[in-house]
Amino acid sequence: MLPSDFAELEPYSDWVLGSERERYAKRLASSMADMQAFYDAAFPLLDRATTHLDKFPLDDQPEAERNLMLLMFSLVMVSFPIEVWKQPRVPDSGAAYLDVIAEPQV
Repeated sequence: MLPSDFAELEPYSDWVLGSERERYAKRLASSMADMQAFYDAAFPLLDRATTHLDKFPLDDQPEAERNLMLLMFSLVMVSFPIEVWKQPRVPDSGAAYLDVIAEPQV
């Protein structure tokens, strides 16, 4: 599922999600402990993952590299809850929700 150099992230393969909507829903459905475990495993590998992914054209990535890229997108999705808010939802936003109706496709 992931490049062999990133095999330690395989336990978090449920975070390989193809859209912002799926990543946000996963974030809201996840506990802080689960997000923290994912963050702790993935964040130290972010620079190495970026360097690895830069070797491949964005529109022609092998499946394993595409999965790694999607996993890093999910890392971004959990970074604010982990680093700043200490909760899955945006603080003081009530029931407000902004749905992305168009996003870049890769």
